[in-house]
Amino acid sequence: MDAFTAGLLHRIRTTQSDLTRARETGDEYLAEVEQAELDDLHRLAAEHGVEIATVYAQSA
Repeated sequence: MDAFTAGLLHRIRTTQSDLTRARETGDEYLAEVEQAELDDLHRLAAEHGVEIATVYAQSA
């Protein structure tokens, strides 16, 4: 795995965690910000052929 892919997957995991925390604490604004960031990271992964299913398999 190259540095770009590893970094992107790390950012996705971190953002997903932050999104979950924001939702759990009821911070709607932060949840919207984190969701937008996660959407951008998913788009970036798709554009570069990075498989992100492993991120969600590891957290399940």
